Amino acid sequence: MPEQPRSRRQTRAAILTHLLQSGGSFRPPLAKAVRLSEASLSRILFDLKAEGLIEEVRRPAPYVGGPTGLVSLDGTVALAALELNSQWLSVGVGGLSGELHYTERVPLPKKPTVETVGRVFREALTLLRDWTRRRRITLAQIGITIPGLGRLSEFGNPIIPCDVGRISDVLGEMFAEVPAEFTNSVVAHATFHRCRAENYPFSDAHLFVFVGQGVAGAWMDDPNEADALQPVELGHMVFGTDGPRCRCGHRGCVEAYTSLPALAELLGVTEQELLQLGSDWVTAIPISSRVRQELRHRLYRLGLSIGNTLNVKPSHGVAVSGWPSLLAEDDRKALVDGVDASLLGGRKHAQVSLAFVPPSNGNDPQAALAFAAFCLASRGGMPAASTEAA
Repeated sequence: MPEQPRSRRQTRAAILTHLLQSGGSFRPPLAKAVRLSEASLSRILFDLKAEGLIEEVRRPAPYVGGPTGLVSLDGTVALAALELNSQWLSVGVGGLSGELHYTERVPLPKKPTVETVGRVFREALTLLRDWTRRRRITLAQIGITIPGLGRLSEFGNPIIPCDVGRISDVLGEMFAEVPAEFTNSVVAHATFHRCRAENYPFSDAHLFVFVGQGVAGAWMDDPNEADALQPVELGHMVFGTDGPRCRCGHRGCVEAYTSLPALAELLGVTEQELLQLGSDWVTAIPISSRVRQELRHRLYRLGLSIGNTLNVKPSHGVAVSGWPSLLAEDDRKALVDGVDASLLGGRKHAQVSLAFVPPSNGNDPQAALAFAAFCLASRGGMPAASTEAA
């Protein structure tokens, strides 16, 4: 079938999202990647450059007689990011390439409520407003990430109590002219890996699994599609009602076995101690044979939940990020075995490739900043309310 014509917004989005993921490109490969003639590409690049969204700098030609102008996203574009976790709300300002110019952390109370979390957001947004005003910075996009945000959030967030409607009202008061988007934390971390990580293992549709303070997944599709990023709550797959209590209120969820708090309890340390150690916990904390056996059993359950998810919606790729990726291959094999045991036909028959990628928790608000950059790129850098057609 012939390709459907793209609107101007969609064409601009294809260019900007490719630059976001690649970090920059010469014109000929860029034209090929976004399926445009070089003449058509030049016309759009002229507009994007005039709007301050891209820049073109001279670089040595990749081959004799080749192009010398490297097209990349403009480093002066300012984005804001707010990233909520169980301990604090991080707020920051950065650029399209991921560099942070400003960041603050506003702590959450030990027992947060909708009202107290709302006050934390207001405090963070006030800090953001004051910082940008003093420096006369105009924001192009705000990205906000919230754990557990999804289809049931209108009934109350079961992870961190917050009211997105109220937060949106505060955003409207302080940043009325700035486009702002909310997303589930796992979507932001998936975006961070796809757009920021070197040698990310997948470029086509796949399942991204994030194992941190919670366990969740995201379907990663063509970044130019409207529903390119969709969260999936595989962490709340129940393995037995007699299991440990999960923060969602059920017992026996895979998250209750494999989240960072569950890992800390198994290792006999506090969650705070585990977070402070970061990636070094694998060498700093001795693991007895009994604990290692239990660790592998829990990883096997995580693999079962991933395999079950692939049974519902097949995918040829799975990227796992979080603490399991720090383990030795012998330990990670338990997760792989769980996928094999649960997935219909097993990985080989289903042609599923599984890769482990480094943890991205602890670098907040980088995930929210990557999501903000993706939002700006996916609307082609155009005003959010624009409905311009082809």
